[in-house]
Amino acid sequence: MAKGPVLIDLEDDTPVADVANAPPVPDVGPPQGQAMQSAARLAARKPSALARWFWGLALAVVGAAVSVAAWDFAISLLERAPVIGWIVTGLIAALLLVVAIIALRELAAISRLSRVDDMRRAADTALAEDDLSKARAVTNRLIAFYRGRDETRWGRDRLTERMGEQFDAATLLTLAEDEILASLDAAASREVEAAARQVATVTALVPLALADVATALASSLRMIRRIAEIYGGRAGFLGSWRLTRAVFVHLVATGAVAVGDDLLEPILGGSVLSKLSRRFGEGLVNGALSARVGVAAMEVCRPLPFSARHKPSTRGMIKRALGGLFSKN
Repeated sequence: MAKGPVLIDLEDDTPVADVANAPPVPDVGPPQGQAMQSAARLAARKPSALARWFWGLALAVVGAAVSVAAWDFAISLLERAPVIGWIVTGLIAALLLVVAIIALRELAAISRLSRVDDMRRAADTALAEDDLSKARAVTNRLIAFYRGRDETRWGRDRLTERMGEQFDAATLLTLAEDEILASLDAAASREVEAAARQVATVTALVPLALADVATALASSLRMIRRIAEIYGGRAGFLGSWRLTRAVFVHLVATGAVAVGDDLLEPILGGSVLSKLSRRFGEGLVNGALSARVGVAAMEVCRPLPFSARHKPSTRGMIKRALGGLFSKN
């Protein structure tokens, strides 16, 4: 038999793949700031009536069970070992006293937030009606509200001296902003910028699932609480959640958590969202959305509405907060 190369014809009609005819790679789209948008939806979500009843009844049952168990425990100790029983009874009484103090502080914090909200509504009414007498009443309430704040003493004194020189509501309230609230606005802006930087950095550098959402929500809660304290709200735990929900409901309702190139244009310029690496782009967008949340929190926590001259620029705040996180080539 002759040895040599053998030609095998497979007769396969399968077409050869052509790169030109390959389907395009699906586009995942530009960064959307999913962490901040998820945090906003979580905070703004209103619990259903059934859920409120469930948690209310559950807390009532658990509280009753704990109270009865503590009472039985103390009584049984008094019968078996009176000294130890009285010590435990004293500890339980001290715990109840601390709980009562915490509850009173929470009520006081909610009341203080209500005072701030009432003052802002009264100022809105005075401006809408151009009523000088109502504006003077709001200004007097503002001076009394900050009477215990040493950093506002000089401004309060100047405002008291110059109140009689103002002859329209807008000028008087703008003077109040200049003398009392300007320094507080600057402090609140610094808190917003710090929170935006933190959210942007964690989102860009930590690849763990849900870590960016948790960081965005925690940073927003802390930022809103600090802004409330700066303006004098001193929100407690319950007050902080109530205030946070009010801020996020406002943002979701107005569409302020929507993403667009205008978010990062102050930092990078032009249409940039589609040109960034996805993780780094998500970090910058989340930080920019956090700055928007901070501006909304300033508007909610401030005892007077912003005038045109004092209204913070969201674009400028984003540039100051995130400009150092991205280097132009």
